[in-house]
Amino acid sequence: MTEQDFTLANRLADAAGAVIRPAFRGDWSHERKADASPVTEIDQAAEAAMRAILEAERSDDGIIGEEYGTRNEGAGRQWVLDPIDGTVSFMAGRPIFGTLIALLQDGWPVLGIIDQPIAGERWAGRIGHGTTLNGLPAKVRPCKELSQATLASTGPQYFSDSEAGAFMSLAAQTSQQVIWGGDCYNYGLLASGHVDIVCEAGLKLHDYAALVPIVEGAGGMMADWQGNPLDADSDGTVIALGEPARLEDVLEAMG
Repeated sequence: MTEQDFTLANRLADAAGAVIRPAFRGDWSHERKADASPVTEIDQAAEAAMRAILEAERSDDGIIGEEYGTRNEGAGRQWVLDPIDGTVSFMAGRPIFGTLIALLQDGWPVLGIIDQPIAGERWAGRIGHGTTLNGLPAKVRPCKELSQATLASTGPQYFSDSEAGAFMSLAAQTSQQVIWGGDCYNYGLLASGHVDIVCEAGLKLHDYAALVPIVEGAGGMMADWQGNPLDADSDGTVIALGEPARLEDVLEAMG
């Protein structure tokens, strides 16, 4: 991962934002995908704008995109794109969605961008560097006790019955200030010290790959529900912690 890769990732975010901003709270078409999740023509156009740059400038790299699938599947370097993470929020006119851009090296996330193009907030993380929010350092906050933690998750409807039980067991041992909604935006808030734990399940690679370098570069950690590091083969369960020392407490609380 090079400085040129980091510059390119920011250009990809700029390109997606240029598509998204004029369309926010506008008039556009949408449909349901096979998994019943919504997709708008803006999701598709934003990913197309990013892919066009990568195809022109990184033809040997792979691309894994939410809307247009995989190119160069066997490549050691893969760009992972989610043009609008939080399409439901985008459709509702709520500026808490984000564009996610990750670079994987041999299946491990080494670079990540969360871009919120309406608020003008961009978190950036990369291996060997501290995370930034709009170019300034972003740091998690300490959390000495699980009972003091603020917990966030996108929505209860995304958990299976057994997963919901584990989540509610965790919630019962936190401050019980549970924040619902936010998708990737919650992880940016965690990296900036406003949230302590994000817990989710059923995520796909494009949902979580970009988050790992951002959270970890801010001093936090990410793992699956067994406590394992996240890579391209993870099972889609995700815990993000501002205070890594709370991992055992979280896993114990979840049973």
